[in-house]
Amino acid sequence: MSDTALVIMARYPEAGKTKTRLARTIGNEEAAELYHAFLTDLARRFAGATFDLHWAFTPPDVDYQSFVATLVPPLAQFMACFPQQGDDLGARLYHAFRSTAARSYPYTILIGSDSPHISREVVAGARAALAEADVVLGPAEDGGYYLIAMREPHDVFSGIPMSTDQVLRLTVELARRQNLSVRLLEPLFDVDELPDLQRLARTLEEDAALAPMTAARLAIRRSLYDHYSRR
Repeated sequence: MSDTALVIMARYPEAGKTKTRLARTIGNEEAAELYHAFLTDLARRFAGATFDLHWAFTPPDVDYQSFVATLVPPLAQFMACFPQQGDDLGARLYHAFRSTAARSYPYTILIGSDSPHISREVVAGARAALAEADVVLGPAEDGGYYLIAMREPHDVFSGIPMSTDQVLRLTVELARRQNLSVRLLEPLFDVDELPDLQRLARTLEEDAALAPMTAARLAIRRSLYDHYSRR
C-alpha cells in the first residue's frame, strides 16, 4: 500500500449522460466514446504506478470495478472504486477525501477525468508539494482546478459555486481563511466543449503519447470535428 491515494472523479460513459456540454456539438454517442478513451488513457497511465489508484464514480449503482477492469485488464488488481456521495460537486469532492482518510492514506491527490493528457510528472509534483503545503491546486484555464491534493480532508468546498470561473480563487480564499497553506501547480486545460477538444487534438498531434487512445480516436474522427467547427 502506498502512502498516497490518487483519486479520479469519473462517470460511467453512458450516451446522453456523459460530457453533455460537448455532446451538444458532437452528439451523445460520440461524446461517450470519446470519454471512454479518456478513461482508458488515465487507467493505463496511473494503474500500478507510484500511487494507489481509486475511482470515485457515478452513478452509484454501476459496477464500476468491472468496467475499469476492461480498460486495462492486466492492471485491474491495482485499481479500487468507491461511489461518489453528496448533493453537489463540492460535497462529492469532500466525501472523496474523507473516504481515503478513512482508509488511512496520509496523502490524497484528486483529479478530474476531463484532462486525459495530465502527466505522471504533474501528479508527482503535487505529491512533492504536499510536503510543505496543506492544499495543492492545479489551476484549470477556465478558472477552476483540474487537481486538488491534501494531507487531511479540510472542507475547502462548502459554499463554492462550482462550474464557474471563480472556483479556484474562492477555494484559495477559503483555504487561507482556515489558515491553510496553499501551493499552485502549472495550469492545464480541461476538455468541456468543442474548442477544448480541438486544442487537445492539436496537442496530441504533437505528442500522441500524452493520451494514446484519445489521440487515436481524434485522428479517426478528425473530419467529423472539423465539420462541426465550421457549422
